[in-house]
Amino acid sequence: MNPAWGHVAGVITTLLMLVFIGIWIWAWRRRHKPTFDYMARLPMQDEDLPAGAPADAREARR
Repeated sequence: MNPAWGHVAGVITTLLMLVFIGIWIWAWRRRHKPTFDYMARLPMQDEDLPAGAPADAREARR
C-alpha cells in the first residue's frame, strides 16, 4: 500500500469532521430556532397554518 494513503485518509477524515461541525453550528444558530420550533409542532397541527407561523413556512405550503 502506498504510504501517502495514510495522509490522504487523514485529510479526508479531517474535512468530513469540519463539515459535520459546521453543519452542527449552523443548525444551533439562534436565528433558526423559530423555524425549528414551528417545524417541531407541525405534526400536532391541523391543516390551516396559524397566523404566527414563520414567513418561510407559509411560503413552503403554497
